[in-house]
Amino acid sequence: MARLAQTAGLTDVQSEILATVRQFVDKEVIPHAQELEHADTYPADIVAGMKEMGLFGITIPEEYGGLGESLLTYALVVEEIARGWMSVSGVINTHFIVAHMISRHGTEAQKQHFLPRMATGEVRGSFSMSEPDLGSDVAAIKTRARKTDDGYVIDGSKMWLTNGGSSNLIALLVKTDEGAEKPHQNLTTFLVEKPEGFGEVAPGLTIPGKIDKMGYKGVDTTEAVFDGYEIGADMVLGEAPGKGFAYMMDGVEVGRVNVAARACGIAIRAFELAVEYAQQRKTFGKAIAEHQAVAFKLAEMATKVEAAHLMMVNAARLKDSGARNDVEAGMAKLIASEYCAEVTQDAFRIHGGYGYSKEYEIERLMREAPFLLIGEGTSEIQKTIISRGLLREYKSRS
Repeated sequence: MARLAQTAGLTDVQSEILATVRQFVDKEVIPHAQELEHADTYPADIVAGMKEMGLFGITIPEEYGGLGESLLTYALVVEEIARGWMSVSGVINTHFIVAHMISRHGTEAQKQHFLPRMATGEVRGSFSMSEPDLGSDVAAIKTRARKTDDGYVIDGSKMWLTNGGSSNLIALLVKTDEGAEKPHQNLTTFLVEKPEGFGEVAPGLTIPGKIDKMGYKGVDTTEAVFDGYEIGADMVLGEAPGKGFAYMMDGVEVGRVNVAARACGIAIRAFELAVEYAQQRKTFGKAIAEHQAVAFKLAEMATKVEAAHLMMVNAARLKDSGARNDVEAGMAKLIASEYCAEVTQDAFRIHGGYGYSKEYEIERLMREAPFLLIGEGTSEIQKTIISRGLLREYKSRS
């Protein structure tokens, strides 16, 4: 058992789940990740294995066919999977966010319709807020849903859909005319069912081809173009127009915990690779791990891994307790993603010239780690969230 990133107070069930996932990652993910990532190939066999283990339904309530586990359990599973290959964790991350939103905010009919099939992986979710010109200014969304006698018609373009082609359900945030003064109260979340694939997948809905990315390969990242797409009013999440922003932010909050978990997973793997290589590679008659410069670097890396893991676990446990965790989730995402980038780069440096070769796993991690600095909100956005929360809690009485 590795010394780092251990979690105290887990139940026997949680420990068993994590042991099973770790074994799966070691046998089915790590040995194939390099080849699949370099070819930018969707990990179909790995996804099939995750379906068999029930991972797509890990947090879905048992009454709807899921395992009914906590956010903490899921985050620790994500950490293990990302340790093997971050793209695989991306396959289930957006799915989990959508399932969480439906479980928390959906109507009973929506829960019955979607959750049992999401638990088996038959229905897989993607999550869509961003637009080509949007960035972090969610209130400036331009994609619009116009109300008609039969429901709504959606027009506009969305960007950065993880699993955009491989999913068959999109949680979609668009603008509707609710007459509210505050822009975010005119945003509505729709549950858009669609076939898998690319091109015009449904009348009025086109999923262009995959966006070619520096890293985070294998998983498909796409745009979604709506042009007169018709959808029923019963597909408004919770049948509550104008509440989409709040529902999405709830999803993003748990998403930030999971991005932190992914960052922890990559950092753990980077440390594992570095500490092993440092004991094998010899210079000046001894292993480089015995040189103080490298030994101290390993100490710093391990400390960062441990700190990020503990903050991620704390944020997940707060959310599970029902407490507000926007500040803690922001802190966990901020420090885990920044430390992940630092630990990965230090591991790269320890590998020397070999780290630049595609034959070595650290080269892939170097391309994956930067994504976590921007996913689910940049570090600057996290600092905004954290500072606002702190000022709210520590409001001056002078």
